[in-house]
Amino acid sequence: MNSSIRNRLFFMMLLEIAIWGAWQIKIFPYMGMLGFSAGQQAWIGSVFGIASVIGLFFSNQFADRNFSAERFLAFSHLVGGIALVATAFTTSFATFFTLFLIYGLLYVPTLSVTNSLAFAHLQNPARDFGFVRMGGTVGWIVVSWPFIFLLGDKADAADTRWVFIVAGLISFVLAAYSLTLPHTPPRRDAVGLDRFAWMRAAKLLRQPFVAILFLVTFLDSVIHNGYFVVIDGFLTHVGISAKMTMVVSSIGQVAEIVTMLVLGAVLTRLGWKWTMICGILGHAIRYGVFAVFADSNHTWLIIAVQVLHGVCYAFFFATVYIFVDAVFPKDVRASAQGAANLLILGLGMVVASQLFPRLVATFTPAGGEIDYQRLFLVPTVIAIVGIALLLFFFRPPTHGPDNAGSPPAPH
Repeated sequence: MNSSIRNRLFFMMLLEIAIWGAWQIKIFPYMGMLGFSAGQQAWIGSVFGIASVIGLFFSNQFADRNFSAERFLAFSHLVGGIALVATAFTTSFATFFTLFLIYGLLYVPTLSVTNSLAFAHLQNPARDFGFVRMGGTVGWIVVSWPFIFLLGDKADAADTRWVFIVAGLISFVLAAYSLTLPHTPPRRDAVGLDRFAWMRAAKLLRQPFVAILFLVTFLDSVIHNGYFVVIDGFLTHVGISAKMTMVVSSIGQVAEIVTMLVLGAVLTRLGWKWTMICGILGHAIRYGVFAVFADSNHTWLIIAVQVLHGVCYAFFFATVYIFVDAVFPKDVRASAQGAANLLILGLGMVVASQLFPRLVATFTPAGGEIDYQRLFLVPTVIAIVGIALLLFFFRPPTHGPDNAGSPPAPH
């Protein structure tokens, strides 16, 4: 394996996910600063999920077949970067929504295209892709640190708009860097892909263990994505300065790297069912701690519990990806992975973006502060429901994987 190619792909992934990580934590409090209603915030928050749904098909059916990967990345990140920077300088809902939609529609397909580019140039993807994709986790962590200097202790809208400016600048860097990546021509052979695999994959929902798995994946995706909607405001509520909230939340990504390293051993020992239960239990514990200690002087505990993010992601979502690859029939495996992504990055994100801003509005009395104790009881209960469904109704055909691999690790 040419280590220079692997390192270049690692840096590509670092920049790719850093763009996302730059704005994710701050976008909902920023929209509140602009005076956007809960419904308006919900629709803007849903843009990324809607674009994820469209992007899953666009990148596979159009982008991969008609454009070289490096040129597609360069164009998408150039125009997307312009839209992000422009977003920072508008306060109108209609303009903000339009610009953010343009960015989302251009950015989301690049998540698949960067994966395709990496697979095309790795001699041993099974061995090396985990390292390359880990660059994305590192990018999410690293991008949080500049905001210590760009944001004030009580950052207002003028300060917070820097999240979009920084994201746009990183997008410009990646646009230029993409043109230096190895040439990856369009996948003309993709035309011959089985168009009926999705239908056969859908028929698998008749099997109870598949239906339960996808239902729980959807529920867990909603509370996972809802975390990013409310976490910034909650951290400032418990006394963490606005300039440090992104750094504190990035503790979860550091823990994710560690958790991913032990996932294979955990899967072998606990098996599919109990590993997934541990993943959702991480959500239940984290939200439960938030609810119980929301109004007490336990900031240190709120910070410490961020490490459960790694458990939440690796032990459930990464396990789902491995489970699909190991258990589903080979001819529908790719479509089943697409369905899992549709739930995690698409439908789950849309529902979370619609639900959580409205929960915040519901639990905020007129002229008062958000009742975080009641707010966090909602995702806690959803997590418990997911645990119960797995515990009593999920019966996988095998105990665990014969050889657990290293799945990609997103944010």
